[in-house]
Amino acid sequence: MGGGLAGLAAATLLGRAGRQTLLLERAARPGGRAATQVERGFHQNLGPHALYVGGPAEAVLKELGVAAPGGRPPSGGLAVRAGRLHRLPEGPASLLATGVLGWSGKLEASCLLARLPRLDAPTLDGVPLATWLDRTVTRPDVRALLEALARVATYADDPTRLSAGLVVRQLQAVVGAGVRYVDGGWQALVDGLARAADGAGVEVRARCAARELVPADDHVVVRTDGGDLTAGVVVVAAGPAEAHDLLPADPDLARWRAAAAPVRAACLDLGLSRLPRPRATFVVGIDRPLYLSVHSAAARLAPEGAALIHVAKYLAPDQDVEPAAVERELDGLLDLAQPGWRDAVVTRRLLPRLTVTHAAPLAAHGGVSGRPGPALPRQPRVLVAGDWVGPEGHLADAALSSARAAARAALAASAPSG
Repeated sequence: MGGGLAGLAAATLLGRAGRQTLLLERAARPGGRAATQVERGFHQNLGPHALYVGGPAEAVLKELGVAAPGGRPPSGGLAVRAGRLHRLPEGPASLLATGVLGWSGKLEASCLLARLPRLDAPTLDGVPLATWLDRTVTRPDVRALLEALARVATYADDPTRLSAGLVVRQLQAVVGAGVRYVDGGWQALVDGLARAADGAGVEVRARCAARELVPADDHVVVRTDGGDLTAGVVVVAAGPAEAHDLLPADPDLARWRAAAAPVRAACLDLGLSRLPRPRATFVVGIDRPLYLSVHSAAARLAPEGAALIHVAKYLAPDQDVEPAAVERELDGLLDLAQPGWRDAVVTRRLLPRLTVTHAAPLAAHGGVSGRPGPALPRQPRVLVAGDWVGPEGHLADAALSSARAAARAALAASAPSG
């Protein structure tokens, strides 16, 4: 149940394995946080989305025959510090030219970035990012740069708790194969998964919310708005709070819910009739947790000659957000990077408290290696999937890899005995 990326993928894998599969979705159509709004020709995701090339999500999509065409962000990014734009260090040439780092910082950053591909990320799963930086970095300007890159790679502004192992994995993926922005937005992935589910014989029942699960020895009763259903195995593709609401007496779900630290961001999604500065397509805040990217510079997301921009502020844990204030801050970044943008606005949408992922991989919990699921220790016929589940990946990578693991576990649980 749950019609986001994880729910659609798990259902399709089960349907292809010959299992009779019903997917319940409380909304009018599948998609969840992967849905894309199309307004006046602009394809707006719910905040900035990027697919890691060669990552677990792409592997599952390929297995299911779902295409993810698009392009990689152009090089030549910018960094903003103290209200001024500088070149973002992306390689040897930009590292030497940037004003973000002093000469000593450039030397230290060069050595660290050269070692990055060889770092053993799993050994850092239980180490907070701040602790790892204390051990690794001596220059304050290098530390600020790495914290900024960590925010972009994880969407999290939580260095004292976030797992350094996660950050290293994400940065290794970025400097390796990189990321892709998807043509048509992530709705293209949702639609592709929905077609794959239909081809696998999956029945999708929209506007049907599950309210409670009642496990028995050989089945699970699913209580919905439309009556009770009986299933051999249930995969709950939802966040830890929603999963716990379905099984409120389960102590493991209660513990996972209490331990979850959601990652949130304030996002401004803009459609512009033109891009005032065509080369300023990517900006990272060094001394403030800010981000700007012209996604239409790499993917088909806007009408010809127009631009689709995502601007974001990564929010610290429990940070209170005043929408008007954060909107002014995001507008200020646009003023700096794209002066004249106000005269070109076609569409504008503010999402001041967007949940990016249900639970950050924290060092205290063992990072990605310590994430729960997909199996429930006390409920062999109930499994979970989502961006907070399983030992592989982050964000969509975690959602789709956990969907595959949950489907495999469901097949094993429903296999005939003997």
